[in-house]
Amino acid sequence: METARRPVEWRRAARALKELLADSSRTDLAFEVTYALGGSSGERLFLRFLAHPDGLQLLADRSDLLAALSDRAALAAMPEGSLGRAYLEFLRAGDLSAEGLVEASETPERPRDVGADRQWFFDRLRDNHDLWHVLTGYGRDEAGEAANLAFTLGQTRDTGVAFMVLAAAWVGGMAPEVSPDGVRRGWFHWQRYLWQAWRRGCRAAFLPAARFEELLVRPLAEVRRALQVEPAEAVHPDGIIVGNRSDDVAPVGAPSAASAAGSTPAGAAHG
Repeated sequence: METARRPVEWRRAARALKELLADSSRTDLAFEVTYALGGSSGERLFLRFLAHPDGLQLLADRSDLLAALSDRAALAAMPEGSLGRAYLEFLRAGDLSAEGLVEASETPERPRDVGADRQWFFDRLRDNHDLWHVLTGYGRDEAGEAANLAFTLGQTRDTGVAFMVLAAAWVGGMAPEVSPDGVRRGWFHWQRYLWQAWRRGCRAAFLPAARFEELLVRPLAEVRRALQVEPAEAVHPDGIIVGNRSDDVAPVGAPSAASAAGSTPAGAAHG
């Protein structure tokens, strides 16, 4: 039986993470971290997918999520307020493309001997990334990427993602601060925020087995309910944090405002 187990390379991961923290636009380095620390994480996730009631049929269908996400004309024709339209707006706001994650993931270190079934699954998981941004409302700024990674960790339990989330928690600072609108945020506010995003991911349905091709046309609010993605305002009552480390203060945006349209393109991604 083929497996996707790989040796864990902590030094390689640490080197890639250091470079990623210096230049958060290097999405390829985020993939490098996950590749270096993959170990048995990917195999465990693939087995969870196969054990899901929809997993085997989805694998047999071999649906092409990337093709659906790359068809901008079809996305633009979807109803206002649908997941597909919100995803398209997310791409436009960040000057992104579905193919961009594919290019970033194609590093020389990418494992290529995992077999056709696992490769299809890992490619599909990579293509889920920006859809999860839309579902959660976390933007493409550094704070949004960190929160989306924390949510992803709750879904995938991936060692490389955990490494990046812990790094984000560390560099984010721990001291109390005051937001631009005068709201005082206590000790470890940023760490609590990431923990809330992680818990949100844990409580959601198993998104790697979601048939997003069929969900794109449905209203975004309806898809969130169906996939048990809790409303942002319930998870983060103080609002979604939007900002980059280069900002003087990371502002707090209202949950409804920091929606699928996203914000500045930055940060890491996990495929």
